[in-house]
Amino acid sequence: MAMKKTLSHHDSLFKKFLGDIAIAKDFLEIHLPENIRKLCDFSTLAMESGSFIEPDLRSQCSDMLYSVQTTAGKGYIYTLIEHQSRPEKLMAFRLLRYSVAAMHQHLEQGNKTLPVVIPLLFYQGKTSPYPYSTQWLDCFADPELAKSVYMQAFPLVDVTAIPDEEIIKHRRVALMELVMKHIRARDMLEFSQEIAGLLNQYVIQPELFKGLMYYIVERGNTSDAKQFLHQIAEKADDYREVVMTIAEQLRREGEQKGILKGIQKGKLEGKLEGIQEGMQKGKLEAQLEIAKQMLESGMNRLSVMKFTGLSESELRNLFKD
Repeated sequence: MAMKKTLSHHDSLFKKFLGDIAIAKDFLEIHLPENIRKLCDFSTLAMESGSFIEPDLRSQCSDMLYSVQTTAGKGYIYTLIEHQSRPEKLMAFRLLRYSVAAMHQHLEQGNKTLPVVIPLLFYQGKTSPYPYSTQWLDCFADPELAKSVYMQAFPLVDVTAIPDEEIIKHRRVALMELVMKHIRARDMLEFSQEIAGLLNQYVIQPELFKGLMYYIVERGNTSDAKQFLHQIAEKADDYREVVMTIAEQLRREGEQKGILKGIQKGKLEGKLEGIQEGMQKGKLEAQLEIAKQMLESGMNRLSVMKFTGLSESELRNLFKD
């Protein structure tokens, strides 16, 4: 408990000093790498919210985050200062996490590109010098392997740019890649032979097959889903029973949709019929009211009938009561 209290005092003093923007400016002008300092317009230095820190890490973070505009034009550089009173082996990884969180916050504010975030570790512990690397790649068991992955473009599998002839050689994953490549543009009915060929070559589990068929039928540019399933059943014997089950299920779903559509249509037609009936009733009531006023003013019945379009019997009903 005493250690936590002591650390809290260290943290408190650090925050008070670095919370003063003039002191923070001096600190960054002295301690930032020279190539970064040259890019910073320190007259624009501002403290930013550190609320991006995850709740489980908040107590470990000094929350000292600053933004500064660059001298090279529009853009921002962020500096994150972390205070430590004791060494931590994976500190570099934690600084990376904070930096990525700051980048994310920058995007959430409506910016379209990532800012450069420079994490600075301020250390004042008993062990001297600081015993661990601040190169985040050194946090890996195999730093060279990590470097080969994270210091270059990430691997990209752009299935839209891979020729079909090459995809077909991709063994068990070829079926998924080929279907997903052509799902929007190609009629799956015309593609059934290639699909059946891969199904015969590489047997997949029934659940995977069902998922594939539903994906093609529901999401694909398939001109005739029923015919497509029929062709798959013919050319891929091992899946015939599953295809029949799928076809039957789709048929039942189609019937249910048809019934629901019919019900909705009936409701709509009934509603329209009611509206029309109401309009007709309203029109008749208006005509009768006009006729009544004409007759009471002394106009003869023939003229009233001609003007309103009402019949003799409809006029007689006006004065039944």
